[in-house]
Amino acid sequence: MAITKETVEYVAHLARIALKPKELEKFSGQLQDIINFIDKLKKLDISNVNPTSHILPLENVFREDTARESLPLDKALMNAPCRKGNFFVVPKVIE
Repeated sequence: MAITKETVEYVAHLARIALKPKELEKFSGQLQDIINFIDKLKKLDISNVNPTSHILPLENVFREDTARESLPLDKALMNAPCRKGNFFVVPKVIE
């Protein structure tokens, strides 16, 4: 898959990011390098490699999942910059 300046411009538009022509050229080259590297990784034989999520031998420490009292409403809303009744008031984020 080729990453062109038009592809980067389209994705930047979707993300509402304004990019200069130099940035479009730079980012399209960088993204193409990343795609090329991923293609190289896809060619590797990893059939004998054990899956791992961390390089150190860590184990999860689980606690018992028990029901308990929740935070009282007044305490939860105590530091809210703006509230309406029992709810936080937040700015609208969808245009």
